[in-house]
Parts: sequence; structure tokens; C-alpha cells
Amino acid sequence: MSDAVPSSPAPRARDRRQRVQAAETGIQVLKGLATLGGRAGLSALATRIGESPAKVHRYLVSLMEGGLVAQDASTQQYYLGTAAIEIGLAAMRQIDPVRYAEASLVRLRESLQVTCFIAVMGNLGPTILRFEEPGLPVTVNVRAGSVLPVLWSATGRAFLGMAEDASVAMLAQAELAAAPPARRATLDPDDPIGALQRQVRQAGCASVRDTNLPGISAVAAAIHDYTGRVVAVLTALGASGGFDAGIDGANARAVRAEVDAVSRALGYEGVGPREEAGRVGSEGAA
Repeated sequence: MSDAVPSSPAPRARDRRQRVQAAETGIQVLKGLATLGGRAGLSALATRIGESPAKVHRYLVSLMEGGLVAQDASTQQYYLGTAAIEIGLAAMRQIDPVRYAEASLVRLRESLQVTCFIAVMGNLGPTILRFEEPGLPVTVNVRAGSVLPVLWSATGRAFLGMAEDASVAMLAQAELAAAPPARRATLDPDDPIGALQRQVRQAGCASVRDTNLPGISAVAAAIHDYTGRVVAVLTALGASGGFDAGIDGANARAVRAEVDAVSRALGYEGVGPREEAGRVGSEGAA
């Protein structure tokens, strides 16, 4: 029978693991404080992250020394400090919706085998910045740099419905005034622009079929940043004969999923229109 004693981890390796665990706990404390609105008492914060108040207090003291957390002397609540604010501002300055959405464009192109692009609102209207095509592209006369109409494209309708921007509504009004009677007849006769906005908000996306380009259908959804502002629109399009443009179809679901992911990466924590409608319905039924 062996009398050998199991060897314990080397002191340097054990110390390194302890430092990593300490950093992880400190991160959890900061994230917990952020999810509680950036300010909370010790008990609420400890409950939020599932640690004892005594342990959380030790970490708060260290974070206060580093300027990441401060304490209100009158309420004894802890709040995010100046150093945390500086880090957050630096992160926000790096936000680029087009860069964040590039991976989404590739995923949509590969998974759906459709043409897709990202557009931002320019002075003349929705402007395409990045354009991706599948192996067998659909022939369309739009490319990076193309400006799309607000009323007649899915991209424009997504901006119109989701962006709280008076300039977008003004562009829509100008397009409506210049539209021939046949085109105007495709919109709600009593409230053409307002009805479009409500439809997009309820669906969480915009959909068109042969409206902007004959034989082409599209679905589009808006990307929000951390302030809730619409910063871009992601659009997928294809030949109408084989493209599902339904708001609950596979293409629309995929576009909404990618838009939600990009918006979350940009810091958006809002509730989407369809989720909001479902939540109100649940509350009403309760």
C-alpha cells in the first residue's frame, strides 16, 4: 500500500487561479450593479448576483479604490463610478452598426441564399452601404451607394415605421405627393403613411412584393443602438416567385433574429414591437 500523498497544485498556479476567480467575481459585481440600473444597496446587489453580502462588500471596497464604484453617503447605496463611466463612453465611441452587421449579412446570404444589404438614412433617403449576393444573384439595379424610396421599398418602410425622425416622414410625404394615382391606390386611402407605420411597428419588420422593383420582394428590419435610436436597416430580397415575403415567413424571422442580435451587441435593451404586443396581451389576460 502506497503512502504517497497526492500532490497539491503548485503555489504559482493556485495563485493564478485565485486571481482569475477574483476578477470574475468583480466583473459579476459590476454587471449586477449595471443590471440594477447602475445603483443599488448591498443586499439587493448580493441577491442579484447570488453571493453573500460580506463577500460582495469586500469586492465593492476594492472597486471603489479603483474608481469603478462609488457610494452615496446619504443612502449608503453603491453606484457606478467615474472610471466605469469612462470605460462605457470609450466602448460607445467604437460602435459601428455596419461593422457589427457584416457577420449578419454573410449569415443571411449563406443560410437563405438571398441578396441582402445594410442601409443607413442619408440626406436623400435610405442609402445602401454594404451589399452581399449569393452564388446565383438576383438581377437588381441597386448597389452600394444606391438611394431607396421611403414609401415603396421595404428598407424605407422599416425606417419610416421604426425611426422617430421627422425627416423620414417628410421624405415620405414628398414621395406620396409625387406618386401617380395607381401607386397611391396601393396605400391606405385615409391614412397612407400612418397605416404603414403601424403595420411595421406591429410586425417588427417591413415587407414588400413587386412594390419598388417589378418581380422583386423584400423584408427589412431596423437596427437600434443603446439609446433606442434606429441606426441602420437590414434587408433581404429575392425574386418574387421564390421569395417568402410574409412577415411570419422564414426570411422575415431570420432578418428579425439577426437585427435583434446586432441591436443587443450595440447595447439596445428595449422590447421589440411584437414582444411588447405579446406582453400587453398576456398582462391583459392575467
